[in-house]
Amino acid sequence: MIEKPIAFASSQPTAILIGLINQQQDEKKLKEFLDELAFLAETAGIRTVKKYSQRLASPDNRTFIGSGKLGEIKDFVHQNDVNMIIFDDDLSPAQLKNIEKELNKGAEVSKFSVIDRSYLILEIFAQRARSAHAKTQVQLAQYEYLLPRLTGMWTHLERQRGGTGTRGGSGEKEIETDRRIVKSKISKLKEELKLVDRQKATQRSNRGSLVRAALVGYTNVGKSTVMNLISKSNVFAENKLFATLDTTVRKVVIENLPFLLSDTVGFIRKLPHQLVESFKSTLDEVRESDLLIHVVDVSHPNFEEQIQVVNQTLMELGAKDKPTIILFNKMDLYHPGVNRDEFDLTGNSIHAFSLEDLKKTWIAKTGNGSNYPENNAESKLPVTLFISATEKSNIEEFRKTLYEQVKNIHIKRYPYHHFLY
Repeated sequence: MIEKPIAFASSQPTAILIGLINQQQDEKKLKEFLDELAFLAETAGIRTVKKYSQRLASPDNRTFIGSGKLGEIKDFVHQNDVNMIIFDDDLSPAQLKNIEKELNKGAEVSKFSVIDRSYLILEIFAQRARSAHAKTQVQLAQYEYLLPRLTGMWTHLERQRGGTGTRGGSGEKEIETDRRIVKSKISKLKEELKLVDRQKATQRSNRGSLVRAALVGYTNVGKSTVMNLISKSNVFAENKLFATLDTTVRKVVIENLPFLLSDTVGFIRKLPHQLVESFKSTLDEVRESDLLIHVVDVSHPNFEEQIQVVNQTLMELGAKDKPTIILFNKMDLYHPGVNRDEFDLTGNSIHAFSLEDLKKTWIAKTGNGSNYPENNAESKLPVTLFISATEKSNIEEFRKTLYEQVKNIHIKRYPYHHFLY
């Protein structure tokens, strides 16, 4: 019987990372992706010892990478006692099975775990889940990921049992038994989530008619820090990916205007669709919000793509056209010439940009190029702001902008309250 669908066998595993160079991603982009994969691995408690890349027009149907590269990797992991191989792209069940078979060929005991990006993200979510709701959501995503890969992941399941029970050549009969168990668990978890979804919907409806604002953004851009700053609460914030899984909602009052502010789970490139599906009730906070605060890490060298990933996810959720504040955070860490050579628009290639310098760059025109939201009341173009949540820089402008945006929404909803503001 399967006790836990996904878990790492070693308390301190080491790994190599693998990605492809092709028409969709050149060598520079792959390096960025593998750096992010290494950060994901670090968040999961895995130490990266080497990164491999191969130039292929398309992944090999059988083993994803070529046989020569796979042989090179096999020699390295045997010589350096590496116990995990992580691919930046999703592996099919057949690829997973074939790669692990090739790497363990000739070994009496299976030594290597082969996993992909989705598996790793699911493991991080499992580690981070705190509430019963989040744990149920993650567990459902894990089982849905596991089901089609049950045969290929046989060795993972065998190792994580910790030696209890034996397979003893029972083969397909045991696999079919586990498959039925997984399907049964999926059905049960879906029913549990339906009940929780109804409860969450009731909670949202009971919050009254206050304007709702939601913090959205790529993972690890500082949403929880912004939440703590504006709401004066103590939401868990950490310099790791997916520090927040459970949506936190706080009542905020700026001047005399109350509204609700929610901190939501961060998005990431290639977020497993199983997680998107299972976290739909959590993401309802985004769908039902009146205002989005899209937090961006302006110091990240690839923040443009992160914005695109978030926008694409918002589009899939049906929330792309909501009024939006684009909040460029971590401006104290933005160093042109270090982060992005092409940002050197004022000659300050060594020193960090000041707030006035940033307002002169093309980044400030990501929205409507205006820092005066009261002049943008009827427009759906985002308002752009720069802050540093940790240094508390330019927070007053952010609070003023947030107040004006919430007020505009409130007045449209309750025009007879206009005199209050």
